Amino acid sequence: MSAPLILTPGEPAGIGPDLVIQLAQQDNALDNVIIAASPELLKSRAALLGLPLSLDMISHSGKRPAPRPGMLQVLPFDLPGPVKPGVLDTGHAQYVIDTLTHATRGCLNGDYSAIVTAPVHKGIINEAGIPFTGHTELLAHLCGDVHPLMLLAANELRVALVTTHLPLQEVPAAITESRITKIVHILNEGLKARFQIPEPRILVCGLNPHAGEDGHLGSEEIDTIIPTLEKLRQTGIQLTGPLPADTAFTPRLLAQADAVLAMYHDQGLPVLKHAGFGHAVNITLGLPIIRTSVDHGTALSLAGTGQAETGSLEAAIKTARMMAGKNSA
Repeated sequence: MSAPLILTPGEPAGIGPDLVIQLAQQDNALDNVIIAASPELLKSRAALLGLPLSLDMISHSGKRPAPRPGMLQVLPFDLPGPVKPGVLDTGHAQYVIDTLTHATRGCLNGDYSAIVTAPVHKGIINEAGIPFTGHTELLAHLCGDVHPLMLLAANELRVALVTTHLPLQEVPAAITESRITKIVHILNEGLKARFQIPEPRILVCGLNPHAGEDGHLGSEEIDTIIPTLEKLRQTGIQLTGPLPADTAFTPRLLAQADAVLAMYHDQGLPVLKHAGFGHAVNITLGLPIIRTSVDHGTALSLAGTGQAETGSLEAAIKTARMMAGKNSA
């Protein structure tokens, strides 16, 4: 039996605790999943939601019997005070960091087979005086300052990004040979290692409309992207492009690819989220551990209302289990 997954519910005032409690009502949804969270938070949120909940308190990562519906296997972490759904509190920031730190180190040690993360609120963690640029960056730092790559997946569609959270005006300067080369290698190796795809086929989008149209709509393709892809092809990586983004995301071409590499955030993710919002999964490649996450934010306005939808977290757990199974095969 593989080591359990560990799930961090994220921002305590958000919908992460709700989603975990709602999933606990389903048979086998959280089998062999340990929740790193405050027991008091979970109990109070379950009472607010009007859902039954019992806690199996644990102190180690060993395999546990499957929980009954309405039960969670919880590794307890202390919160400094009560949580009001939807109301952020800087006093809760260290709790969030502590759960993530434990989960990451546990994965590195082999105590857990993967980490599944519910959303955090970056702003409130920063306001607490903790340097934090995001989930992915913290995990990469804890794993030895490796280079992470965001890959989002919805069913068979997988989209990776050369640049992530950059203002649009800063994107062209960030499209460099070294960056593209590093990202392509991480994506190619990640598809091999985590998805067991022997020879990944990657579609690469251009930066400009019509992929620059031979330089008439921008020179980045001619100056940087095309020469870089040619060099990478010579190493045996299967790359198609650069293609206009409105061509790359057509059914005929997607059927011939294992992933699409977009140049910037809003080039690739709107298509992905249109195809699978509510059941898409955020996967971090480039780490020595398996990490999956939801495709949405903290949804503070929905916390404690019972209206949060569990689909993306269910998909994240399913994907983590699949990847952990392939990794141990």
